[in-house]
Amino acid sequence: MPTQVRTPDEGSRAAALERQGRLTKPAGALGRLEDVSAWVCAVQGQCPPRAFSRIRVVIVAADHGIAAAGVSAYPPEVTSQMVANIAAGGAAVNVLARQVGATVRVVDDGVGSPSGRIDREDALTAAEFETAFELGRRIADEEVDSGCDLLIPGDMGIGNTTPAAAVVAGILGLEPIVVVGRGTGIDDAGWMRKTTAIRDALRRARHTVGRAPEGLLRVVGGRDLATLAGLLVQAGARRTPVILDGIVSCVAALAAERMTPGASAWWIAGTRSTEPAQAKALSALGMEPLLDLGLRLGEGTGALLAVSLVQAAAATLAEMATFDEAGVSDRPSEPASDPEPT
Repeated sequence: MPTQVRTPDEGSRAAALERQGRLTKPAGALGRLEDVSAWVCAVQGQCPPRAFSRIRVVIVAADHGIAAAGVSAYPPEVTSQMVANIAAGGAAVNVLARQVGATVRVVDDGVGSPSGRIDREDALTAAEFETAFELGRRIADEEVDSGCDLLIPGDMGIGNTTPAAAVVAGILGLEPIVVVGRGTGIDDAGWMRKTTAIRDALRRARHTVGRAPEGLLRVVGGRDLATLAGLLVQAGARRTPVILDGIVSCVAALAAERMTPGASAWWIAGTRSTEPAQAKALSALGMEPLLDLGLRLGEGTGALLAVSLVQAAAATLAEMATFDEAGVSDRPSEPASDPEPT
C-alpha cells in the first residue's frame, strides 16, 4: 500500500515569513537563511522554531558487485575497513558529528555480500529489494521513536557512485556520459570502465523496468540505495526533517520522491557533490544545496556541515528582536525634498 505523506505546516511557514519581515534588519537581508528558517518552521509545525536537539546520522554501508569491474580507485575490502573506522569514531563523519552534537549509527546492509554486478545481472531480486526498502522504513521509525528530530542519511560503499549514477540516468532518461563522475578519484581508464558499466546496466534495465524508480533501484541500484529510499519515504511519513548529503542520498531521494510524491517537502539539500549525477538529481528535485565546498566524501559529511546553517537560520528567526520590541523604526527615511524656489 502506498505510503501517505502529509505536507509540512504551511501556516507555520507563512508565520515565519511574516515574522522575518518584522525583524530588525532590511527585508531579505539574511538571504537564504530566511527561506531555511521558514522551512524549519513548516517541518516543526511551529513559529518561532526550536533548535534541533537530537540529530542523528544514519550511515548505510553496502558492497556492490560492480566494484569488481574496476570502477573505483579503492578495492572492495575498504568498505568493511571504513565501517570499522566509523564505528571506532575515527572517520570524518565522526569528527563533524561531534562538532554539531550529532550521533552516528552505522547500518550493515550487505558489507561482504555485494549486490549483483549491474552490468551483467540485476543488483537485487524482488524479495531483496523489498527487504532493503522495508529496512529503511524500519530504521526511520526506530530513530523517530527514540526522539530524533533531524535525520542525516549517509553512505559507505566502494563503487556506490556507479549504481547511483545508473539510477539517475534511468529515471531521467539520460545517457551515461552525462552522469558519470570520478567518484573516489579514478583515472581516465577507470572513468571509461565506469561509463561502460553504466551503459551496459542501463541497456538491460530499459528492456525490463524502463524508468520505474522501484525497478531501477532493484535492477541497477543496490541494497543501500533501496534502504535509503525507504528511510527517506518514511521520514516524510513520520513528519521528520532530513538534510540530504551527496550523490548516494540524493539519488535515493530522487527515487523516493518519484515513488512517493510530496516526500521531498521534508528534505533540504545540504551540499553540492562533485558528481554530475547528484546535480541532475537535485535539479529534478528542484533543490539548491546550502553549501558548495567541492566535497566528494559521502558519509553524511556535507550534510553535517550544513547543520550549523540550518540551526543558525532557526535561531535568528526565534531570537532576533522585532522592530517593535527593539524600538527601532521600520520605515525608510523619506527622501529630502527640493527647497521651494524663492
